[in-house]
Amino acid sequence: MSNHYYNAEDLGKFGSIGEFQQPLADKFFAYYGEVFKDSALTAREKSLIALAVAHAVQCPYCIDAYSTDAYEKGWSEGQMMEAIHVAGAIKGGAVLVHGVQMMNKVKEIAM
Repeated sequence: MSNHYYNAEDLGKFGSIGEFQQPLADKFFAYYGEVFKDSALTAREKSLIALAVAHAVQCPYCIDAYSTDAYEKGWSEGQMMEAIHVAGAIKGGAVLVHGVQMMNKVKEIAM
């Protein structure tokens, strides 16, 4: 038996999360379905956003799912990678802007 946290096969089991709490799973999947419908943003645009977010939150299942989905919705490899770079820049910026909190704290204790 393989011993690792990420099993690609588990992505296919996502629909079974209701096994232990069906009412909440039903609500989640209803919400999830609504979120990814065409509205102010197209389902295609949402797929690219989801791909970037998947990388920012580092979910291997989401990365697999939205790499496939975005590619199948017509995004090019270059566009997909650019979206990932946007996510990386935002995540990196978020880390760095919190440096202001550290600077404020150090200035406070240095007084």
